[in-house]
Amino acid sequence: MTRPAVNMGIAGFGYAFGEDQDVAAVVGEFVTNTERVLNWGYRSFHRAPEGVQATDLAAAAARQALDRAGVTADTVDLVVLAGPDVPEYLAWDGAAALARELKIARTQTLVLTEGCGAGVHGLHYVASTLALQPEADTALFVAVNRISEFHRNRMNLVNTVLSDAAVAVVVRRDHPANRWLATEQFTDPEHCDVLRIDFGGAVSPLPPPGWSSVNAPGGHEQIRKQFANDPDKLHRYLENRYARLVEVIDRACARAGLGRDDIDHLIYLNDSAASISAVAEPLGVPLERTNAALAPDHGHMGAADQLLSLALQLERDEVTSGDVVVLCGISACRWGATLIAI
Repeated sequence: MTRPAVNMGIAGFGYAFGEDQDVAAVVGEFVTNTERVLNWGYRSFHRAPEGVQATDLAAAAARQALDRAGVTADTVDLVVLAGPDVPEYLAWDGAAALARELKIARTQTLVLTEGCGAGVHGLHYVASTLALQPEADTALFVAVNRISEFHRNRMNLVNTVLSDAAVAVVVRRDHPANRWLATEQFTDPEHCDVLRIDFGGAVSPLPPPGWSSVNAPGGHEQIRKQFANDPDKLHRYLENRYARLVEVIDRACARAGLGRDDIDHLIYLNDSAASISAVAEPLGVPLERTNAALAPDHGHMGAADQLLSLALQLERDEVTSGDVVVLCGISACRWGATLIAI
């Protein structure tokens, strides 16, 4: 194993969920083809009540993580917020809002808006700060997903049920457990428009008349449009997403001086068991050592999936001291992997 650029570990986990919802009970609110959604296998998901926004979930998770780590907010040197799908406001710093909510008077902040994979590769930026600033010892890294149902249809964007939750980790220099080993990431920018929201920005500030996320074209139609209805091109893209995940994991292993045989557990997005298996199988990781069993009860929590799944598996002793866990994910056009030694 290669010594990492900075010796840091996760000293505490915290998380917060929206209210539990039964998929079968509410699927009709989102789609007419309910059977299609039920066939994905999700049993429940988390839905934040009206008035509870990403900052609220992030702050609740952060307070729990700080308490569990025995760290006070005023000692945090860096606050990183990852993954807001649609922020509460435009021209607004969600990480600064989180720091204010935690009553941190002065700190460094960083917002990562790359989406689902930001909860994986965001640890690279924490490591970068600690490596370059020897006086910094403690970072708070929070990944949150709070779907704006005005903008997104929870059950018609991708083949997952989108869910509201946040996970926070307190990262400390020289902490001996849950040690960061390496992060690797790369971007293929050709299809960076996949799954974008076409209104609300400077180009199209307002949606078209009569538009609603309930009756708007689904994510699959957007994807087909991006690929100009070329099925071969779309098929190659979908196949490449798994091949590139394996590639980025191999690159992270090489950076850490490890091989595929050293990986004990793999945590991907909270996708279907078939999708998780497509990533794990080439690496020789059995499905029972992934997040496949957790996903159906939580839905896809955006950037919070991987670290939250790791926290839950640690609580259940499904991941134990000495194990090497790879967290991996995709953010539309970005692939990332992080290795953690428990």
